Amino acid sequence: MSEVTPDLLMRAYGMGVFPMSENRDDPDIFWVDPIRRGIFPLDGFNVSRSLARRIRRGRYDVSLNADFEGVLYGCADRDETWINAQIHQLYMDLHQRGQAHSLEIWDGPRLAGGIYGVTLGAAFFGESMFSRATDASKVALAFLIEHLRRCGFTLFDTQFLTEHLASLGAIEVPRADYHKMLTWAQRQDADITAHSLPSASEVLASAALQRKTQTS
Repeated sequence: MSEVTPDLLMRAYGMGVFPMSENRDDPDIFWVDPIRRGIFPLDGFNVSRSLARRIRRGRYDVSLNADFEGVLYGCADRDETWINAQIHQLYMDLHQRGQAHSLEIWDGPRLAGGIYGVTLGAAFFGESMFSRATDASKVALAFLIEHLRRCGFTLFDTQFLTEHLASLGAIEVPRADYHKMLTWAQRQDADITAHSLPSASEVLASAALQRKTQTS
């Protein structure tokens, strides 16, 4: 297998392919293009009553790109992970190039959770997330989805659909439909740093408006 470089990795994303490794100790990388793809509709995140209460209480602080490597380590800190040393370094390289970003959730000085991913045009490829405190990853998703929507993104790729993501509003689409969405997103301009992060009240107001629109 040829060497995986940041440029090759970005070309792979542009074709709808992403990298994985069998485990943290396996030096090899393989490419994945699922038959059915998980996505988050940017107007369809499900903020439950309990999550809304958590956000409203303001226990957590939220930041963008404040500790990218800390989020990487948090996502790999589990019994089984596909993030090996080479993948870790590749995403660090993309972060330095402004092509990979993280959203952090803080409980005081402690990194309580977060999510990271790659941007290309108006597509955000969510790679992984983690939580060390109750609902921290859900709070991260709520803030990130509202932020992406405001910054002009049209596609949030979750790669696979899990029961957890489905409960929050993620859906699954056929590969062909996903590639159409990806082609469209790459033709659009979006900048994850174009706006400051939304406030808790703005996240909740947007979620309430989306629920009203979906049920009217």
